[in-house]
Amino acid sequence: MSFYAQEAQLTARVSKNKLGVNQRLRVEFAINKHGADDFSPPNFQNFRIVSGPIQSISQSLRNGKASYSQSYTYIIQPKRKGEFAIPSASIKLNGKVLKSKPVKVIVLDAVEIPKDPNDPNYIAQQNVHLVAEISKSSPYVGEGVYVEYKLYVSKNISVNDFSVTESPQYNGFWNQDIKINGLITKYGTYNGEQYRYVVLKKALLIPTKSGRLTIDPMKMDIIIGVPTGRGDFFGNPITRNITKSFASPKKFINSKELPIDGKPESFNGAVGKFDFNVTTSRSVLKSNESARISVEVSGIGNLKLFELPEIKTPSELEVFTPEQKERVSVGPSGIRGKISKNYTVVPEYKGKYKIPNTEFTYFDPKKKEYITLTSDDLFVEVLEGKELVTDSDKNSIAKKDVVTTGANFRYIQTKASFIPIEKTDFFKTNAYYLLLFLPLLLIPVGIVIAKKNEARSNDIIGNKLRKADRLAKKYLSEAKKQLGKKEEFYIALEKALHNYLKAKLRIETSDISKEKITQLLEERSVDSASINSFLDVFKSCDMARYSPVSVVEMNEDYETAKQVITQIDKQL
Repeated sequence: MSFYAQEAQLTARVSKNKLGVNQRLRVEFAINKHGADDFSPPNFQNFRIVSGPIQSISQSLRNGKASYSQSYTYIIQPKRKGEFAIPSASIKLNGKVLKSKPVKVIVLDAVEIPKDPNDPNYIAQQNVHLVAEISKSSPYVGEGVYVEYKLYVSKNISVNDFSVTESPQYNGFWNQDIKINGLITKYGTYNGEQYRYVVLKKALLIPTKSGRLTIDPMKMDIIIGVPTGRGDFFGNPITRNITKSFASPKKFINSKELPIDGKPESFNGAVGKFDFNVTTSRSVLKSNESARISVEVSGIGNLKLFELPEIKTPSELEVFTPEQKERVSVGPSGIRGKISKNYTVVPEYKGKYKIPNTEFTYFDPKKKEYITLTSDDLFVEVLEGKELVTDSDKNSIAKKDVVTTGANFRYIQTKASFIPIEKTDFFKTNAYYLLLFLPLLLIPVGIVIAKKNEARSNDIIGNKLRKADRLAKKYLSEAKKQLGKKEEFYIALEKALHNYLKAKLRIETSDISKEKITQLLEERSVDSASINSFLDVFKSCDMARYSPVSVVEMNEDYETAKQVITQIDKQL
């Protein structure tokens, strides 16, 4: 293959774009065509030439492709601080003058230079850099940022092995590592110089508070092959392995508080871009049949860091503790997916019930504004079931028409065909008097029982409380059976706690909150230690969704729940 197949170019390369005023710089001008002559160097007016030009020629044939290079190298040192441009050099080729492009160089304050520039530790320090790069330095609270830890290595040395001695800490952030599929070597620029680099670690960080937050360094021990300047029998360079510790510099993020102006009451900490839906599986059903109402938020943002809004349901509908589901993934674009709460609704009374619309508000960091989404009203119609008895119904007397049938009047038979039996004096026996007075005794007892059953049937709140009490015992028993299965265990335990509160405090699921529970238990003179223990179990149920839990910890939470329910029950 001919060298002339390539386009002729004169290029200028520097060993670094930034240096101290007391450091030296290597400048190389190279042309990729054979036959060039009459090289004219640039005017190094802001630099002192230490040595050069050193001329060299190289050519190679690799995979059938030929390459050629003729270079002129200078070692220069800046005269003062500032930002300078190394002007164009020129060379003649076949009567045509080729020029290189100017190269910008930044000269900073003097740096500390060791007595021995060939010291392996100094060489390693200058050629290996562990850095942390962040995607955004001023995010909002709840807005995701990324941190990447990169290891830059120059072509002058080699890295033989490394180990992480201290992982970075992310205080003030919710964080999750992003999986990296192997260490892939890439090429890039660091401080104006060409390096090889690998991405060692990548994490998504979401600030949980405002202010100046610190990302602590990552620390590593790296085994580096440093050239000794000598060669072996075959001319290959001899290197010396040294182990050196590196630490990435601290990084700081200034987290901004979310705007107060225009913040709706329905805002619950969601930051990102989301869709919101409330749906029902069935809108027409019979008494004691169940329907599922689903509250779902999908999109990209801090999906794991906010609570879904609660739906409001009529008191005539029995609503069980919702089951929360998540289908989310953490990747280069952030937390993406959906979370949902599924409510099971079981009606007892016939009628048509309205579930009013629900609001969900999130903050969009790109638009810098709050966006409120509102669901449609839902209606549940119960076709069969008990009639809902109101106070006016109890005080009214229902009139009924007399129903006549063909059997109302019958022919009275005047002759009998009975056979006389032995005459007995039954009217003087005890059985006669027992049968005579027993109906008189049973009538008032039956009336009392009927009234009690009617009152119990019409006691909607009492029935719900008794049902909740039974459910609390049922789910506590279910939680014990599910020990070892994290998700099933904590769902059952949470349902037991919710139904216990409904039974004892007459509180609806939609009203259950830390503040409300504390207020109601304090009003009933429950001590603060029992209240705190009860809330801790609630917190464990919530935290178990996002962190690994052992069987021992599950058993501890179960025993704590039993003990605290017993303690509160005694005090109530």
